[in-house]
Amino acid sequence: MGHKSQKLSGAAGFDAYYAEAFGGRWPALRAALSLEPAYAEWSAGGGKPYYLDTGSVLAAMSLPVAGAKTLLDLCAAPGGKSLITASRMDEDASLICNDRSAQRKIRLARVLDESLRTEIRERVTVTCSDGARWCLRQQECFDRILLDAPCSSERHVLADPAYLGEWSPSRIKTLSVMQWALLSSAYRMLVPGGYLLYATCALSTDENDAVVAKLTKKFETARFIPVDLAAVHAEAAGLLQSVRLPDAERTEYGCHVLPDAQNGAGPLYFSLIQKLPQCNEV
Repeated sequence: MGHKSQKLSGAAGFDAYYAEAFGGRWPALRAALSLEPAYAEWSAGGGKPYYLDTGSVLAAMSLPVAGAKTLLDLCAAPGGKSLITASRMDEDASLICNDRSAQRKIRLARVLDESLRTEIRERVTVTCSDGARWCLRQQECFDRILLDAPCSSERHVLADPAYLGEWSPSRIKTLSVMQWALLSSAYRMLVPGGYLLYATCALSTDENDAVVAKLTKKFETARFIPVDLAAVHAEAAGLLQSVRLPDAERTEYGCHVLPDAQNGAGPLYFSLIQKLPQCNEV
């Protein structure tokens, strides 16, 4: 982003910042962000279905879970992606769903209780911990990790005039620091050969590709893996009732679902990362 937009704030600054990022596409994208998202009903076999953005379904299903025994959803609340991960994991696998907020943890546990079959719910543990510091206690202990990181969530910014009035580019910088702390912690907890899916509902490259790029530069073992979107769509076709998942635009380190191009789905960025066998890292 250029230096001029950094001096702006509020609604005018918001528009200037993203107009610089998306150019002539921004008016259509901004209009799409103000419309109702595209939702899918996810039935996990429990008593209550869960509704979430179809872009979120695409992201969660892009984490390969077959063969994994220990899985972690590091920032799990409100629980939609946790339901998808739990539904897809092997019968002998276990999942930890974590959130650092005690209040959000309560909501997360309720969603899991209401929507998961009993035999799956018994293999899901809900915790309340700071994901950025978890790696200080444990390392290389999870086969698969889903990190849906806190982000700018521009759709919600536009929906709240007070929030929009307080917006500034400094918030993106602050969030990218938090996202890096979470991603680097998650990576340290991933076993060699394991997969990590990083996701946000942000538009800015600073919160998306740039965070993943930093990981690949910091760790020699970190490899970006292009998601097989056709395979994800094929799997989803057998699980969702009359709902087709959106397509995604490829970025340098991931995929981006944008609502102006995908009938309201998104924004949803996701990147699949694999940890290769250990090298000498610092």
